Amino acid sequence: MWALRRAGNPLRVSARQVASVRGCASLEVLLSADTKTTEEHCGQRCQKSCCCRQPKPSACLSSFSSGWSMWGRSFSSQAGANSGDKDDDLEDGFSDLEVPPEADKKEVELTSEESSDEDAVDEIDSLGVDADAKPEKETVKRASQSPLLKVLLEAPRNDVAASLKKWVDGGNTFDRSDVFYVILHLRKRRFFAKALQLLEWLEESKQIDLVERDYASRLDLMAKVNGVYRAEKYIDNIPASHRGEIVYRTLLANCVAEVNVKKAEEVFNKMKDLGFPVTVFAINQLLLLYKRVDKKRISDVLAMMEKENVKPSLFTYKLLVDTKGASRDFEGMEKVVESMQAEGVEPDILLQATLAKHYIFGGHREKAEPILELMEGDDIKANRNACQVVLPLYGFLGKKDDVERIWQVCEANPRLDECLSAIDAFGRLGDVEKAEKVFEDMFVKWKTLSSKFYNALIRVYANQNLLDKGKELLKRMDENGVKIGVSTLDSLVKLYVDAGEVDKAESVLYKLSQKNRMKPQYSSYLMLLDSYSKKGDVHNSEKVFNKLRQMGYSGRIRQYQLLLHAYLHAKAPAYGFRERMKADNIFPNSVMATLLAATDPFNQKKTISDMLD
Repeated sequence: MWALRRAGNPLRVSARQVASVRGCASLEVLLSADTKTTEEHCGQRCQKSCCCRQPKPSACLSSFSSGWSMWGRSFSSQAGANSGDKDDDLEDGFSDLEVPPEADKKEVELTSEESSDEDAVDEIDSLGVDADAKPEKETVKRASQSPLLKVLLEAPRNDVAASLKKWVDGGNTFDRSDVFYVILHLRKRRFFAKALQLLEWLEESKQIDLVERDYASRLDLMAKVNGVYRAEKYIDNIPASHRGEIVYRTLLANCVAEVNVKKAEEVFNKMKDLGFPVTVFAINQLLLLYKRVDKKRISDVLAMMEKENVKPSLFTYKLLVDTKGASRDFEGMEKVVESMQAEGVEPDILLQATLAKHYIFGGHREKAEPILELMEGDDIKANRNACQVVLPLYGFLGKKDDVERIWQVCEANPRLDECLSAIDAFGRLGDVEKAEKVFEDMFVKWKTLSSKFYNALIRVYANQNLLDKGKELLKRMDENGVKIGVSTLDSLVKLYVDAGEVDKAESVLYKLSQKNRMKPQYSSYLMLLDSYSKKGDVHNSEKVFNKLRQMGYSGRIRQYQLLLHAYLHAKAPAYGFRERMKADNIFPNSVMATLLAATDPFNQKKTISDMLD
């Protein structure tokens, strides 16, 4: 069952199988469903993933590391056969930035937590979805009409309890169904603190009887607001009868989201010690953790899947396809698809998009274009959901006629996500005016827009080095009362970095993050470190590197690689660098070993000048 064997056309999929890409699996659905339901849900809607640390082998894998499955062996051996040491190179030069080494940075922006790994984020973003959850439109409509939601939205950020007490004193009662929809709505708007205060108050006031899913929801929100360690302590306060697998898998997912390798492995082992079955959800969490941390350990997880007889979900296959594609192991990527089809699982549109993306970045346009045709189906008008997915891919391919053809299908009555894709696609084509028109036309239909649509246009300006336009759009955001979040901040950093104003980018990052009390994305710091590194600016590179550590972004090998590059370009020795890496539990691969040798003042075999030449 696990062998990567030949099957039919690995890209075969019917137009009927194209699912909506708007929905993503929420943690609540995955937590409250049984294994079969979870697999079906992942196979239909869930596609998102999660950083770069290479820890010592953990006890979590010791129980199954000896039992290599055929799939596990194939996964490792193919990587080695196809690319040798290149796997190491790509692992550290690609996984954090999530763009191929040969991709032009003017076309493919640096992203970190917002790439293919976004799929995993949606797995743990909404704990308010029941197994019998109603369609998204009905959920949003019901929540928006709730008087309770209005009370919470108007409540002071840090004093929701007072507003809730006033609500009860006014003769109102709490309905479990209404609470469910309100929490879901608050999560969608990322008001995690208010959602957490609501659950805390409900638990303390005993207004409704809580079930395990409710406790898991509170734990998830605590992890988001206060961190996983506070969330872990909360488990002791949960009644023993409700302290089941749902609670622990919630904690596991949040540990993975924070890329806390040690804690994630501890929680996984704890789940096994408590006698909980190994589920596909837990397996997927380990896969997406090691996908970014240490790809060589993925084969161990696959071996455990076979040992525990865990059937992979579509999401499992997506993670493996993305991992193989990121390493440019296209033969291995195709064999994963073949194995998937041999098990009766057909690729959905987002898996096809992942395949096409890797073919495009790998220089195999001839393989990407037929996939795009399959994604469109026989009639793109009848297959409307495919539009938002193929638009940016055609933009990457530089196919202006196809971008305009697809946009014509949507333009008369566009959807929000289609507009977002169109802005991105026209931006990649260099058609700034068209991207701006799509953006402005949105205000006719929706009046107000969230920050992500402003961010998309800022990215276009950054790619085209239109700094002044980017500044004007930022000013407009402020005038319209649009919140500047971490994504906007990341876009602004890119805007200034691409314009050559790295110092200004760093200043903006610091000032806005302090003003808005937010933790910048890893990619924001990485862009600064990359720029200072290329200049050989050791002082500022070290400053950004230390800031990364202060913000909790430690243990990722990419930042060490960039810092070493700064020493290399400065022709300066990097004293004690190996010891610094060892202290952080980071182990050098082939690229890092070469850089360490080049910057080692005691290494006489190869001079720094030789390396630079």
